[in-house]
Amino acid sequence: MLISLAADLVVVFHLLFILFVLFGALLVAWKPWLAIVHLPAAAWGMAVEFLHLYCPLTPLENSLRKQAGEQGYAGGFVEHYLIALIYPAGLTMSIQLWLGAVVLVINVLAYAWVLTRLRRR
Repeated sequence: MLISLAADLVVVFHLLFILFVLFGALLVAWKPWLAIVHLPAAAWGMAVEFLHLYCPLTPLENSLRKQAGEQGYAGGFVEHYLIALIYPAGLTMSIQLWLGAVVLVINVLAYAWVLTRLRRR
C-alpha cells in the first residue's frame, strides 16, 4: 500500500514538473529568482522531447509499481486521469518534436512577457 502510494506520488510530481516546465516562467514574473530553477527544468523538458530521452521518473514509478505487485495503471484517480496525460497513447517521434516545440514557444513567449514587465519596473 505504501509503495503504491509512493508510485502515485511520483506520477503527481511528474505532472507538476511538466506544468512547471510549461508555465513556470509565469511564476518567474512573480518571483524572478525562480528562473534559476525554471530555466534548467525547461531545458530538461525540451531535451526529453527533442532528443527522445527517457525521464528518470518513469522507471522510478514503474519500479515502485512492480514492488507493490501492480502490473499496470488500472485503479484509482491518479492512474486513471494523470497517467494518460503524462504517457499519452500513440506517442510518436513526430508528436514528441511538436511537444518540444510547444514547450519552447510557451517559454519564449512567457519569458518575453516577464522581461518586458521587469524592464518597466
